[in-house]
Amino acid sequence: MRMQWVGVGILAATLVAGDALAQHKTPNQQPTTAETPPAPTGEIALGSVRLVKSLNADGKPIAAGTYQVRVTPQEAKPDAVGQTEPLERWAEFLQKGEVKGREVVSIVPNTEVKQVVKDPPPRAGSYKVQNLVGGDYVRVWVNKAGNHYLIYLPTGAAPTK
Repeated sequence: MRMQWVGVGILAATLVAGDALAQHKTPNQQPTTAETPPAPTGEIALGSVRLVKSLNADGKPIAAGTYQVRVTPQEAKPDAVGQTEPLERWAEFLQKGEVKGREVVSIVPNTEVKQVVKDPPPRAGSYKVQNLVGGDYVRVWVNKAGNHYLIYLPTGAAPTK
């Protein structure tokens, strides 16, 4: 008699579970992706930046000193997953009109900077140079004309591959 009740219990549980599984819901609507922010075009002069120690730019050393920094119209390649192409470009570090080094710059619109960087930004029209945790990189952060320009320069402390 007990075996029959066990069998009835299993049958009832199967029917209830089957009904519950059959009543699945349609997937939740995914949020729409943000539109590509407008990217500044052409060459952009970011102003003077003072580097207090020697760093690497595009795999080559650049000495400590004051540099004029400009963003070129050339987009950085190869494509990286998740990047918006016009917002990844090359920046050049110049002294006396001569390019001493170049590195990829990420252009972040003012409306999105809090999603990208946790630190407080430099005042509008200014810059800051930060040693990042671990000491392997220095970030040059320029705030100009409603955009933030982030350039990450290796210190040379990390082994290069």
